[in-house]
Amino acid sequence: MEKTITLDNLDKNILNTLMHDARTPFLEIARKNNVSGPTIHQRMAKLEAMGIIDSIKLIVKPDKMGYHLTVFIGVFLEKGSLYDHTIQILKEIPEVTECYYTTGNYSLFLKLRCRNTEHLMEILNKRIQPIQGVERTETIISLEQSINRQIVP
Repeated sequence: MEKTITLDNLDKNILNTLMHDARTPFLEIARKNNVSGPTIHQRMAKLEAMGIIDSIKLIVKPDKMGYHLTVFIGVFLEKGSLYDHTIQILKEIPEVTECYYTTGNYSLFLKLRCRNTEHLMEILNKRIQPIQGVERTETIISLEQSINRQIVP
């Protein structure tokens, strides 16, 4: 089991500030925390080395690009041994934005972004359901995303 890392208040403040706005200058963070600019750089390097910071990303709003439908699909596989094969094919479908190997009813649980219901039907009928080993799927259309956040330190 992986060791839990304990963060001090400065680490938490840095993370919270950058999670809110990753473009915040390090000098601004330093001023707010009464430390030097190099201290923030050193702490960021430490947080990256410890694996707490995975990456800093640009987040694109799918709605602004015409992808108005958020969909979750439960995938039932004939056999668990088909997992690797199925994942390789799903990686080729750009509308699949997340995929989880799960316990419970579904073998896989997917998140997709689609333009509309016709686009969804095309992806389901022509891309996902024909995958060898996919027994069936169950689709859930999201009406609204009420919470979207990361774990706050």
